[in-house]
Amino acid sequence: MKALIAVTAAATLIAGCASHEKLETEKTYRVEWIGERPLMDYSHLTLTLDGKGRAYGNAGCNHWFAGYTLDGENLTFGQAGSTRKMCAPALMEQEQRFLAALGEVRRWDFSEQGQLYLWPANGKAIRLWPEDK
Repeated sequence: MKALIAVTAAATLIAGCASHEKLETEKTYRVEWIGERPLMDYSHLTLTLDGKGRAYGNAGCNHWFAGYTLDGENLTFGQAGSTRKMCAPALMEQEQRFLAALGEVRRWDFSEQGQLYLWPANGKAIRLWPEDK
């Protein structure tokens, strides 16, 4: 009987320590990978959710913005807009891939290391790290 109580107590303690992380708003995340490809060296892409249905950040060359809907683990973005600055062709291509990938996002989760994954219906996730302020 004591063993059963000890196992139950340990299981309760472990379950109590395991927390389902919440996707924070007003926190900036830095993009590391877009699907199957890492970012170009020295490019800086970010995402911030404002808590009121608007997302924004840096797309590498331009600033971007879009509406979003967050419902539990489900996350979707509306059509993204951006400023219209021109940069090197490779940077512009990466920016377009990022903005297109945002439109495909359907859900989010965190890795064991705390990396945010934004998952499309099919394919590899956009992977982001919390940005230190």
